[in-house]
Amino acid sequence: MTASPVLDRTNCALLDLLQENARLTVAELGGRVSLTSSPCWRRVKRLEELGLIRAYRAILSSEQLGYGVTAFVNVMMGDHAQHVLRQFEQRLSEIVSCHHVSGRYDFLLEVVAVDLKSFGEFARNVLQALPGAKELYSSFSLKAVKDDRILPVPNAGAR
Repeated sequence: MTASPVLDRTNCALLDLLQENARLTVAELGGRVSLTSSPCWRRVKRLEELGLIRAYRAILSSEQLGYGVTAFVNVMMGDHAQHVLRQFEQRLSEIVSCHHVSGRYDFLLEVVAVDLKSFGEFARNVLQALPGAKELYSSFSLKAVKDDRILPVPNAGAR
């Protein structure tokens, strides 16, 4: 993949810094990339407009919120009609992440639950009732080894 011309060293540094801590002020960001506030603000605004920065979010602690189980659920669809897939995708509000994948299964879901009992109830009452779902295969996370969702920024090493 070729990096976009907008991804110069300064913009790469801004993206890295914002991924690490999106609460940095424009003045703090500017200080770290050797820019004053106005040009730094313009660069960040441009990165937002171009869609390189999609959103600013807080990363919550699943443990502190009482979720003791993280499951990865592979879903095989029995019906691949577009209206069935759209119906399936619209029913995923309680699921942390969902990927349409290649291979034997059609979707990979990440689900959090308070405990195994509540996951079992969720699997029976929600997952097995998803439109078009033919087969489910669940794996449970024993430990999150890396869970920061930080993307590698192209050219970031050239700083």
